[in-house]
Amino acid sequence: MTEAAPPRRLLRPKDAATLIIYRRQQGSLQVLMGERHGSHAFLPNRYVFPGGRLDPADFRVRVANPLRPHVAARLCRAAEPSRARAIALAAVRETFEETGLIIGQPDPDPGRPVPAAWREFFAAGAAPALDRLDYVVRAVTPPGRPRRFNARFFIVDAAATQGTVKSNGELLELKWITREEALGLALARITEIVLERLPDLVARPKDADFPIPLFHARHGRQVMEEE
Repeated sequence: MTEAAPPRRLLRPKDAATLIIYRRQQGSLQVLMGERHGSHAFLPNRYVFPGGRLDPADFRVRVANPLRPHVAARLCRAAEPSRARAIALAAVRETFEETGLIIGQPDPDPGRPVPAAWREFFAAGAAPALDRLDYVVRAVTPPGRPRRFNARFFIVDAAATQGTVKSNGELLELKWITREEALGLALARITEIVLERLPDLVARPKDADFPIPLFHARHGRQVMEEE
């Protein structure tokens, strides 16, 4: 009699953050995207927004400006305040690492040390400015994937960033692209959904309160709920 294989252990989603950076150029809405390398276990050869997983250092870094109260309140619907703040900081750090763009203002306490993961960011004389971020979407990777993330999607106007776009090799072909062109690329379904909603996300009043769409799996099916 053949012994049954043990059930496959489901991976617990790790907290992550993604940042949609947009601008208007000659009447077109553009976003900054890059292609993930084919060797990546998660979303190989897919075009994505900058982002990545939460780092322990994100809990221990000072900011120039905190999250706006209504943005913090939205994040805290599904995270403790310290974790909500750290997730937003992960979006800023990962964006800087992958694109070279800084979302910050002058460091309020330049003499104090910072975690190693943040030293290059602070070396530019800036501390994170979280008040420039808006939180708009959450997506949890379905079970059975080689990597799973509980990803929060933030959005920011390119005018609120500093620096010159340059890739660190994490994202290939990092470039500004129109929303229509982006929708023709190889995308994860959640990226496609966000791009479809982008005009409404950009036009939404920045101080408005609204439910956050949550995309996740339930009973083997992908569903969208509001949180």
